[in-house]
Amino acid sequence: MTTRALGCFAVGCAVLATWPGASYGQQTPASRPTTPIPPITDADRAAAFPDVDGHTVLDNAVHSFVLFDQLEWQGSDSSNGVRWDAGGWVGGDLNRLWFRTEGQARSGRLDDAEAHLLYGRAVARWWDVVVGVRQDLRPGPAQSWLAVGVQGIAPYWFDVEATAYLGAGGQTAVRLEAEYELLLTRRLVLQPLVELNLYGQTNAARGIGAGISSFDAGLRVRYELRREFAPYLGVTWHNRFGETAGLAEAAGESPGGRRLVAGLRLWF
Repeated sequence: MTTRALGCFAVGCAVLATWPGASYGQQTPASRPTTPIPPITDADRAAAFPDVDGHTVLDNAVHSFVLFDQLEWQGSDSSNGVRWDAGGWVGGDLNRLWFRTEGQARSGRLDDAEAHLLYGRAVARWWDVVVGVRQDLRPGPAQSWLAVGVQGIAPYWFDVEATAYLGAGGQTAVRLEAEYELLLTRRLVLQPLVELNLYGQTNAARGIGAGISSFDAGLRVRYELRREFAPYLGVTWHNRFGETAGLAEAAGESPGGRRLVAGLRLWF
């Protein structure tokens, strides 16, 4: 070891010998260095945790939504026409005013048209109970119904509507609808849809028979240019049953058939 290294080692040993607690024993409280941090006071705690005012929330805001689920041309061997199916709401998270409207026209004549106006109340995360009125404009004379039902998202993301109706003279009806959206790609969507109508009494003026009246099914493939603007192509099947089919044949109409469709799906 060199002379300089020996000198440094000696100085280091001298410093360690004078360092507090250098001995093998424990430090005594008197020998421990005191901390320069003052004790925390109530004023310090108040400054660290001040009262914070509540932030603005949007739970009472009024919003709206309108969807044209079907705005389409329909073509079959016997006739061509246009059809619409739209709905929407205005209100908050729990209470909303809903509307629905659907119908079709062929050869420049309105064949079928109806509208709903409903109050909806959210009863679960994905479900609303609705109550209101339905007004039928075509076919036959106008008719009003009281309506009550449920609507929402069933397990596996099926969009479901089930509505019961009560009309003048004790007339009753039930409508069940379900649809699903299958994403083929990020923009290409396959949408199957089914609708079933049942009536409690025959109404010959409107071409409706008691029991299962009609069943509609459709497959539509849309391409979402934007989420709110999507053209589509598809095919639908319409069938009438029982007395309803007999009334249609007596009026010179087909009880059912297949149609090709092309249209737009819009929402805002």
